[in-house]
Amino acid sequence: MNASSSRVCTWAGDDPLMRRYHDEEWGVPVHDDRRLFEFLTLEGAQAGLSWSTILRKRESYREVFAGFDAARVARFDARRRSVLMKNPGIVRNRLKIDSTVSNARAFLEVRKEFESFDTYVWRFVNGKPIQNRRTSLREIPARTPESDALSIDLRKRGFRFVGPTIIYAFMQAVGMVNDHQVSCYRHRELRR
Repeated sequence: MNASSSRVCTWAGDDPLMRRYHDEEWGVPVHDDRRLFEFLTLEGAQAGLSWSTILRKRESYREVFAGFDAARVARFDARRRSVLMKNPGIVRNRLKIDSTVSNARAFLEVRKEFESFDTYVWRFVNGKPIQNRRTSLREIPARTPESDALSIDLRKRGFRFVGPTIIYAFMQAVGMVNDHQVSCYRHRELRR
């Protein structure tokens, strides 16, 4: 059975961008620090907005935030952040832009301590994805004990826009949990 004729998670809908994200990225374990920083940034930017809005702005985010190179983003000064506030290609929210820069600094501190952000973040699921068996969207929680613990630890380390709901979405996106519905063809693929 190919992906186009398989059952998928109901949230993927008919939007080609959302469907491609669902089919190719969501729930796939990520162990690359740059991509982890990207998802942490995008999930924070999404707060209060739809994920499809963020996906449509993703390329602009990659461009203006130096390909999510945390070392470069950590050096963004007030002038650079003011320029970002005028860019319609991203979410023009000063708190979210400022948090991306401060999160980059905190991210670098975590890397110093743990050698990689990957090593740090995957500790919260004992190094392997949690395999859930959700049959409907209603069964997917907004947060879990693991997202609560990671959120608390990130905030202690100076991260912002990392509440437990944002962090659970991050964990789903980067494959720390498999929340594809059991009827979805990706659930089976990602259980392997």
